[in-house]
Amino acid sequence: MATETLALDKPRSPRRPAARRSNFELYSWLFMRISGLALVVLVLGHLFIMNILDGGVHRINWGFVAGRWSSPFWQFWDLAMLWLAQLHGGNGLRTIIDDYARKDSTRFWLKIVLYVAMAIILFVGTLVVFTFDPDMAGS
Repeated sequence: MATETLALDKPRSPRRPAARRSNFELYSWLFMRISGLALVVLVLGHLFIMNILDGGVHRINWGFVAGRWSSPFWQFWDLAMLWLAQLHGGNGLRTIIDDYARKDSTRFWLKIVLYVAMAIILFVGTLVVFTFDPDMAGS
C-alpha cells in the first residue's frame, strides 16, 4: 500500500511567488517619511517668513506675492511645498481607502476620484505659480 503525502502550503505563505511582488508599498512608506520631514522644513519656513519676519501678515498682498514669485527660489519653494503636500496627503488617503473600503468597486472609484482631484490640483497650482502675472493688478 503506497502512502500519499499531501503537500500543504505554510499557513502564512504568500499567495503569489515573491519574485512577482512589487515594492510599491515599501517605497510609499519611505516617501511618507521623507516627504513629511521635507514638509516640516518647508511649511515651518513658510510660516516663519510669512507671519513673523518683517511685520506679519498685514503686509501680504498682490505686490508681495508678485515680488516673491519673481524669484525662481520662491517659485521652487512654493511649488515643492504644493507638490509634496499634495502627494503626501494623497498617498495617506490612498492608504485609508485601501484600509476601509470593503468592496473592490468602491475602492476603485474612490481612488479614481482621488487621483483625478490630485492631478487637477497639481496642474492648476503649478500653472498659477509659473504663469502668475504681476502686471495684472494694474489692468
